[in-house]
Amino acid sequence: MRILMLGNSFTFTNDMPQMLADLTGAEVVHHTRGGARLSEQLNPSTRLGSQTQAALQKEKWDYVVLQEMSHGPITFPKSFFSSVEGLCRQIRANGAVPILFATWAYQRGGAKLTDKGWDYDEMARTLSEAYHRAARENGALIADVGQQFYELADTQALYAADGVHPSELGSRIAAETIATVIRQREEGLR
Repeated sequence: MRILMLGNSFTFTNDMPQMLADLTGAEVVHHTRGGARLSEQLNPSTRLGSQTQAALQKEKWDYVVLQEMSHGPITFPKSFFSSVEGLCRQIRANGAVPILFATWAYQRGGAKLTDKGWDYDEMARTLSEAYHRAARENGALIADVGQQFYELADTQALYAADGVHPSELGSRIAAETIATVIRQREEGLR
């Protein structure tokens, strides 16, 4: 099994792709850059985009995981929805299955959330709604990591010191959530 992960530091922090490889036994490749947005993955004139476009056209994948910039679905919804649509079309043309890696709200009471002037529950709800809508509209699977964070964040240390990125435990939960979605689909095909 081959998995391509498209995203940014939420994906590569704590070597989460290796955690996913260990959980699934798959070869996991990631095309990531800190702060990257999904629109960049579609743009062949960027280094990341040209790498991703070549991988989708010339290599065979079983699953492609899409992770948008942390607040992208809230602050750039048109770009988010159109990028998911374009990438899902390319992923299907490759013969692979798209999975949306739904991310989490910034840490409750954290400086970044305060700086943005956002409410934790509202950020969590808005992100969840955007990812679920994008998955529904594009027939993609969803790994709802954001919901896992929402349910566990008050009792477990899921965030790094910045209140934005995942701790090692947060990355482990992300990898486990994605692995569960893949496992359930694979079992459903048997």
